[in-house]
Amino acid sequence: MHPATPPTASAPAGRTYRTPLPRRRLLRGLLAVAVAAPLVAGAAACGGDDPATDPNAPVKLSVFWWGGEARAKLTEEALALYTKKHPNVTFEKTWQANQGYFDKLATLTAGGNPPDLFQIDDNFLAEYAARNTTLDLTSYQSSGKLDTAKFPKSLWQYGVVDGKLAGLAAGENTQGLVYNKSLLAKHGLPEPTTGMSWEEHIAWAEQVAKTAKVPGTQDPSADYKAFWVWLRQQGKDLYSGSELGFTAEDVTRWFDLWKGARDRGATPTPDVIHEGNVTDISKQLVVTGKAATSWVWVNQMPELKKNSKDELGVVAYPGDPSAQWARASMYWSVFRGSKHKDVAVDVINFLMNDPEAVKLLGTDRGLPSNQDLRRVVSDDTSDPAMKQSIAVEAELAQKFGESPQVPIKGHSKVRSELVKAAENAQYGRATPAEAAAQFVEACKSAIA
Repeated sequence: MHPATPPTASAPAGRTYRTPLPRRRLLRGLLAVAVAAPLVAGAAACGGDDPATDPNAPVKLSVFWWGGEARAKLTEEALALYTKKHPNVTFEKTWQANQGYFDKLATLTAGGNPPDLFQIDDNFLAEYAARNTTLDLTSYQSSGKLDTAKFPKSLWQYGVVDGKLAGLAAGENTQGLVYNKSLLAKHGLPEPTTGMSWEEHIAWAEQVAKTAKVPGTQDPSADYKAFWVWLRQQGKDLYSGSELGFTAEDVTRWFDLWKGARDRGATPTPDVIHEGNVTDISKQLVVTGKAATSWVWVNQMPELKKNSKDELGVVAYPGDPSAQWARASMYWSVFRGSKHKDVAVDVINFLMNDPEAVKLLGTDRGLPSNQDLRRVVSDDTSDPAMKQSIAVEAELAQKFGESPQVPIKGHSKVRSELVKAAENAQYGRATPAEAAAQFVEACKSAIA
């Protein structure tokens, strides 16, 4: 789920987990990892990976994750449950709030004291995997020691980097168009539907604006999620190997689409669009009443609902829904040089597939990856918004296509540059074509 960030002593101030680590510091840290990892791995090989002679020998695993106090409590309880079932395994647990997490992870890995098991997201998975920091989990998956049989295929595939399974999804998410059902019902307006085209969505939003006097849709031209889905529907992608998967002409078409929507009054004004771009999930325009729809992640529905008195609905993004995929909300990865790889992998398998552990963790890290156990969690919860999120994910899962490749180095910068370029077009500081050209050049620099 959308992680909380309480002000705690364990959470150093600074960037959020979505903010890229300063380039020089990241490269320095990861270069050290690249040099040290083979030495650590070699030492592990000499000493043996998991005591083969005595399966009951004491094992202590270090585990590192980000999140708020609620996540920490749930995670600690789940790890305690593992120890209860495997008394020889104990854990050295470290967690902190989002800010500074990846600074700390880089420091730990570069300093020769990496955690055996750690949480990571798609902003950094490819970078850590490319430097052999993460263990390839493929052999564990193929042997059944890491059971993904009940996972959506595109969910576990979204952890594959250069043919290696670098991380396993701790939870599932996908893109969702959330709309105000109460507003539409009040004015006798139809609800949006999965499968409507982008042009149909904009025409619908224009009708809402004229009838309800509320802009029908937030302008998502700055939203990388929407742009990514739209690209896939055009036969393109956000990335292709180590390069961009799109051209300036593609971006121009995207910006032109939303200029037309703004000109028709289907979206808010640029100042309000900007507000939607920069505010957190609790203040999205569909919640504040400044637009009838917002472009979010499906698992954010419960948090949206907490901040609105209206009934909310959610459908897929416009266009062919097979362009969407089961996205990993975050991953669990194992350090390649861990002396206890087998046990660390077994812990991941336990957190994903043990019914008691999954019910305990609930949806804190997204909807459970195991679809059978997801239904158990749905039956167990009394939160109607969570039931709705799980039901929508289950429906969309039947329409999901193949997952894209995990984002490459520079992805965070690409996201921020899209916001900058889109807002230049929204405010009229540049034409769509000019803003698109500037965006592509900035992206090329970011991923170089």
